[in-house]
Amino acid sequence: MAPREPTSAESVLLGFLATAHSSGSAPAPCVEGLRVADLDDGGMGSLRLIPRREVALDPVFGRQFSACSFKDSDGVLVIASLYLDQFDAPFELDLWKVDFGRLNRLPADSSELKLLEE
Repeated sequence: MAPREPTSAESVLLGFLATAHSSGSAPAPCVEGLRVADLDDGGMGSLRLIPRREVALDPVFGRQFSACSFKDSDGVLVIASLYLDQFDAPFELDLWKVDFGRLNRLPADSSELKLLEE
């Protein structure tokens, strides 16, 4: 898919995950100004995170930074994880609906998000 601007709900989720790291010891990755591209994940809503500036090396998965959960509109639990690349830059927003169904909606504000402890 072509890169696009994140929706407001995607921005809320990314901002929450970038600043709500449970250990508090790692610096928050910058998610401002990212573009996103939809991933082929069966409609669960996962996104590739793309910086606006060109990067010299192709990013690859590095580590999970943080994760949270929320309920979809049908009451099914969704786990959202922010992954960083090998240089600790935002790499991917992974969404997993525990029944493997299609995501109906993302929360409009962070009050519905619950940080998952490491």
